[in-house]
Amino acid sequence: MPAFASAPAPRTNEIVAAADLPAFHGKLLGWFAEAKRDLDWRATRDPYCVWISEIMLQQTRVAAVVPYYRRFLERFPTVNDLAGARIDAVLRHWAGLGYYSRARNLHRAAKEIVSRHGGEFPSRMEDALALPGIGRYTAAAVLSIAYGAPHAVLDGNVARVLARLGAIRGDLRRPRRWRALSAAADTLLPAPPEAVPRAGTPGDWNQAMMELGATVCTPRAPRCDACPVSRWCRAHALGIALRLPSPGRKPKPVRLALSAAVLLDPRGRTLLVRQKSAHSALFSNLWHFPAVQSAQAAPEKLAAYLRSEFGITAAPEPLPPARHTVTFRRILLAPYLVHVPKLPRPKSLRTATVRTPRLADLDRLPISSATKKIAASARTRA
Repeated sequence: MPAFASAPAPRTNEIVAAADLPAFHGKLLGWFAEAKRDLDWRATRDPYCVWISEIMLQQTRVAAVVPYYRRFLERFPTVNDLAGARIDAVLRHWAGLGYYSRARNLHRAAKEIVSRHGGEFPSRMEDALALPGIGRYTAAAVLSIAYGAPHAVLDGNVARVLARLGAIRGDLRRPRRWRALSAAADTLLPAPPEAVPRAGTPGDWNQAMMELGATVCTPRAPRCDACPVSRWCRAHALGIALRLPSPGRKPKPVRLALSAAVLLDPRGRTLLVRQKSAHSALFSNLWHFPAVQSAQAAPEKLAAYLRSEFGITAAPEPLPPARHTVTFRRILLAPYLVHVPKLPRPKSLRTATVRTPRLADLDRLPISSATKKIAASARTRA
């Protein structure tokens, strides 16, 4: 394998030579027209629909997003519908997709779009960036796809494509290198179609770059033989595509346990709480069973919490455990069933932070995947 020295952050003219850009554009756009996946959000230029899809696709696989996207738009077909909904309804339709701050920011942004922008997603970059949950990537994606604005996107897929095209080594997320990659992406953006016939719109180009990274120039097994632009790829020419980009440092996994109590009365009702605590973020700050966090399953600690907060003295009955992962956290879910003649009133929690639904009806509330796993375990014994 050829020797490869560490490369500095790229200059904007290092990715593809200017003279080669027309051929480069033609190859990639032609490939995209033939090979692109048939995805719901590609059938529309509605800024609202494009925005919803881009937010859902953040750190989430396409296959997981498709059914959520359809259900979400069925329930909230317009930005006015989203802005006028209760936040619990929004979170309920997001439940299971993860990273719930995205849903909260969507709701907040929808209200601002309605109140400040007449119900239309703003077409100016500075206005888009001022919305909750909108960063430069999302703004560029929405504005280029929906409005044809000349903004290049830079996400993980595009950065990987650029790194291999330019044989760029090092941590791509370092600020200086990321800025250089952003400049490179801008340089590759085709001229407007009115200036260069068949050049494609900025939205087409951005989607083609992202599609290439998602389906061909993949992280672990790039299919260089199927790449439409491999002739311009320095990493391919040097035989080092598998080594790029250099892996970033990953946080060391943290292992912990959540011992949760499923209180159940004779009518099949249970008790959920919603409170700020050391572990509420692990339940995505949604409705969840009373729980305690520890290094491992801790029934004694849970029993002590139930006595002090709810006045419950019955011994918790262990239920089948489950595994759950939240970013770098490896969580053991240790559920326990407690039959009670009547659901108790907590001593320190406000009434608004407690719900008593039927165990069979939990899906009507916004709950996280962790809570769903605990509930599923409880239903095996309830």
